[in-house]
Amino acid sequence: METKEGGPIGRPRGFDADEALERAMLVFWEHGYEGASLANLTDAMGISSTSMYAAFGNKEKLFRKALERYTEGPSAYLPRALEEPTALGVATAILAGTVRTTTRPAHPHGCLGVQGALSTSDSGQEVRDLLVAWRNNGYSCIRERFQRAVDDGDLPPQTDPGLLARYLTTFGYGIAVQAASGVSRDELQEMADAALRNWPPS
Repeated sequence: METKEGGPIGRPRGFDADEALERAMLVFWEHGYEGASLANLTDAMGISSTSMYAAFGNKEKLFRKALERYTEGPSAYLPRALEEPTALGVATAILAGTVRTTTRPAHPHGCLGVQGALSTSDSGQEVRDLLVAWRNNGYSCIRERFQRAVDDGDLPPQTDPGLLARYLTTFGYGIAVQAASGVSRDELQEMADAALRNWPPS
């Protein structure tokens, strides 16, 4: 096929890359990195494996792009929560966001960043390391925000920001695991509320 100018025209990609990535994210979210087979992914994305490789690279690169989409989409409650004016407001928003994201009716339950690759074979080591870094980054952002709260007098001066951030993230990951196990949104929110009742007074 030629254009009016007489030059060859490339074959159109023929699919919506953004929609395909959204579907891939959901497959990884539900099945984890190693549990998501190439057939699962291409079937959900509605494309051939050749098209997938051409558009996204290999499976690991596709997962990296899916994790970016997850961070900017379902997990975007974290940066918003960090803007809350008080440390308690930050913690409340983070746990509420975790409960909401891990129990959405039309989405897989649990957290892609927690369950995506907790254990992998040697071939999945880079993805496991990627998710460790992803979780550590979230922890570091929360720790820095709590350090600011200590500096501003919003948290008591003897508060250990790192320990408090570790407590909050560990509890949040526990919520994600419980959500994946079928615990209801209401029950998880009750747990989150209970966890914050003894928040350090300012």
